[in-house]
Amino acid sequence: MAYMPPRHCGRCGGALAPVEGKPGQRVCENAACGEITYLSPIPVVAAIVERRGAIILVRGHGWPESWYGLVTGFLEPEESPEAAARREVTEELGLTVSGSRLIGAYPFARMNQVIIAYHMPAEGEIVLDKTELAGFKEVPVDKLRPWDFGTGAAVRDFLEQRRRG
Repeated sequence: MAYMPPRHCGRCGGALAPVEGKPGQRVCENAACGEITYLSPIPVVAAIVERRGAIILVRGHGWPESWYGLVTGFLEPEESPEAAARREVTEELGLTVSGSRLIGAYPFARMNQVIIAYHMPAEGEIVLDKTELAGFKEVPVDKLRPWDFGTGAAVRDFLEQRRRG
């Protein structure tokens, strides 16, 4: 599912129209309102969760059986990206994060998101939040391979950083 920009004004409910020369903006067509809506990317955090020499990959509800990815979630108000990633690991996997290292920030234009990714070593036993996730698997670090979309670029950079030491 691709990102669909809003069609209605958040202030008055009027129809939104593109702003000429400004693809990241929409303007309310209601002359009494004229509110500008910015189509800023949504911040998302991702965690490359490492435990016992393996990376924990997760499968979301509705995903094909063979699709697994990183733990991800939305940044909440007044929350740092690192704190958000730690929170997601704890909420979704029940693990305790023992450290973190920023891997990078990645555009995900298809979903109008910017993904801020961390490597997060973790400890404990997995207690999967089944309301959020359909499953998980552990992949030995030396068997991990990046994928071509979304958080795959973060996995690629993580593996490259690890290779360089």
